[in-house]
Amino acid sequence: MIKAQNLSFSFPQKELYNNISFTLEDNQHCAFIGTSGSGKSTLTDILMDPERYLFEGRLEIEPDCRIGYVSQFSQLDKAAETTVFEYIGEEFIKIQHEIDTILKAMETSTDIEPLLEKYQSALDAFAAMGGDDFESIIHKQLNLANLLKRKDLAVSSLSGGEFKLIQVMKEMLNQPDLLIMDEPDVFLDFENLNALKKLINSHKGILLVVTHNRYLLNHCFNKIIHLENMELQEFDGRYIDYNFFLLQTKIELQELALAEAEEIERNEGIIDNLRAIATYNSEASRGRALKARVKFQERLEARRIKAPFVDIKQPEIRFGTDNEMEDRIVIAVNNYSAAFDELLLNNVSFEIQSGDKVAIIGANGTGKTTLLRDIFRNKQDSIEISTDVKVAYLSQLQDEVLKDSNTILEEFIDAGFAAYDDIRAYLADYGFEGEIFNQKIASLSGGEKNLLQLAKASASKADVLLLDEPTSHLDTYTQSALEKAVQEYKGAILMISHDFYSVVNGMDYVLIIEDKTIRKMSMRKFRKMIYASHFDRDYLETEQKKKAVETEIELALKNSNFELAKGLAAELEALIKLL
Repeated sequence: MIKAQNLSFSFPQKELYNNISFTLEDNQHCAFIGTSGSGKSTLTDILMDPERYLFEGRLEIEPDCRIGYVSQFSQLDKAAETTVFEYIGEEFIKIQHEIDTILKAMETSTDIEPLLEKYQSALDAFAAMGGDDFESIIHKQLNLANLLKRKDLAVSSLSGGEFKLIQVMKEMLNQPDLLIMDEPDVFLDFENLNALKKLINSHKGILLVVTHNRYLLNHCFNKIIHLENMELQEFDGRYIDYNFFLLQTKIELQELALAEAEEIERNEGIIDNLRAIATYNSEASRGRALKARVKFQERLEARRIKAPFVDIKQPEIRFGTDNEMEDRIVIAVNNYSAAFDELLLNNVSFEIQSGDKVAIIGANGTGKTTLLRDIFRNKQDSIEISTDVKVAYLSQLQDEVLKDSNTILEEFIDAGFAAYDDIRAYLADYGFEGEIFNQKIASLSGGEKNLLQLAKASASKADVLLLDEPTSHLDTYTQSALEKAVQEYKGAILMISHDFYSVVNGMDYVLIIEDKTIRKMSMRKFRKMIYASHFDRDYLETEQKKKAVETEIELALKNSNFELAKGLAAELEALIKLL
């Protein structure tokens, strides 16, 4: 067990935690969630190296506790000549080599006792890792992730998504007491994401996974840790059950808050009457009654319900254009080809209409980002963008759009804002307030940087949005806000995404990259293809019913119809049991 009690920590410019407590126990697969910048990555850093941080409270970790780690920023070493099998089995191979070396030394040594001790120690370590079967264990893991055919290839030949998966396998096979993974899903295509799901669900140890990916959240975890506004909440159960618990609490709190508001309003009326009487009746008893009522009112205000985990404010993302464009072609791609070490795309052609919302789908390393970047640069004869069309670009390489050495204020002055006050007012809708405006872009979390990119794209009033993995690093609340903004946008969108929910909830159709070319697919066929590969047969229908009931509940709460909301919640609970 790993246990944190009353943990508090802050940076000079920001307080992160205030008396938070949590435990991690055997076989718990824990999803670590929270809005961007809330301190999730910092907390995982504290767990891995407590001595580096001056925190208050207690952190109980056994001295011999082995912690594995998969970073969200890991880079593939293109110069590495190690094979996939050798990379994953590095610890096994290392111990096996040590055993062979000791045995060889024993053949000629006259002092064999120390060597026998080393030999037994190495054998114990090898046995603890399942060393006798390590080849079959690695083959099993590779097969689980559909990578067995890659086992003898050089690590340098893998795509970024494939490399992420073998990193996960390597850490899992080293059997740490706790394995921490920081957004291991970022930029994974659908096939690799499904492979990651299988690896997580097959792991026998304690997992702490920072993730905002709704597919993983809905299918992988039996515990939720939610960090928000310096507070932390634990929930033993699935993410889908946690969200239902929050919704139930929201109904109860809103009903109670309405009753409290009515009581406060009634009390304010009494106070006003007492004050009016006091103007012409100066009896001491009247004054005492007024003071008592005022104090009662203060107590009512003080006990108003505060629920930081129930009703988290979404950023207000709004995309708008300066032009009212008739239905016409805004992007034309004709016989486009791209190569990077090898041919990626060949003779690709398609057109985007002024109101189209289109997702580009394809496996990792098939040229999607190269294509989108070339469209934005618009310097090739094979790409044509209408001359009167303004284009905005969101890059998965965030420093392409944001300058790390700028502060947030400087970044938006560079973007054309006239005054700091204008920037502060504009970015308040995106959740940026207070001292953060003076922070360097480089110091922000990945989610905060992507949110700033979205804010810049929105401020540009572009007619066409080119979005490369816009949901990466974004928390689930911001993902929902982005989906709403996409649905309401009147311009054209060309979006690279491996986030299934963003694609099906906002796009008109998809362009699928296969065999170095692109073909158009309707959303109906795309849904069918994805659900056939990754979901149970009835999952789609049940999930759609669930979403419809959730929308009805939100409408009932908006109208303060709490009895209807409670009835719908019971209907929702029955649907959740089917998922």
